[in-house]
Amino acid sequence: MDLISKEVVFERLGLFGRTEWLIDSWVRFELYTNLNQGALWGVGQGLAPFFAIVSVLAFGGIVYWLFFRGAACSLWLTTALALISGGTLGNLYDRLGLHKVSLPDKDEPALAVRDFLHFQFGSFDWAIFNVADVCLVIGAIMLLIQSFREPEHAPAETSAVTTGA
Repeated sequence: MDLISKEVVFERLGLFGRTEWLIDSWVRFELYTNLNQGALWGVGQGLAPFFAIVSVLAFGGIVYWLFFRGAACSLWLTTALALISGGTLGNLYDRLGLHKVSLPDKDEPALAVRDFLHFQFGSFDWAIFNVADVCLVIGAIMLLIQSFREPEHAPAETSAVTTGA
C-alpha cells in the first residue's frame, strides 16, 4: 500500500504538488507531495544513507526476534512487527532512491522518503508523512501496549510420579 500510494500520488501531483483542502474545518487535510531527506519531522536532513543502514539493521533484528526468539507465536506481536517491517522497508526503498524522483536541480533520484499526507489541527501544522509512517507508528503503539500486558506462560507440564513396585 505504501509504495503504490506514493507512486499514484506523485504521478498525479508531481513533486511539490498539492490538492485543495480535502477536509477543511478545525482539522484540515490535503495531499501535498514532498521529499524528506531525514527522519521524522525532518530530523537528520541529508543522512539518508545512515537511516538506510539503520533500517536494514532494524529489519534484520525483527526477523531474528520473530523467527529465532519465538515472537512469531504471538499474533499480536507478529502483527506489530509486520507493520514495523512494512513501514521500514517502504521508507528504505525511498531512501535508496529506487523511486526515481529527482529534485528540480538534480539529475539523479533523491535519496529521500516521499511524503504526501498533510494535516493541520487548528494552527498546528503536522509534519507531512506517508503510509509507511502510519504503519511504523501503529506497530510501535502495539509494541508499547504489548509491553504492559502480562507475559503469557506456557501451561504447566504435569509430571507423573512413578513409583516402583
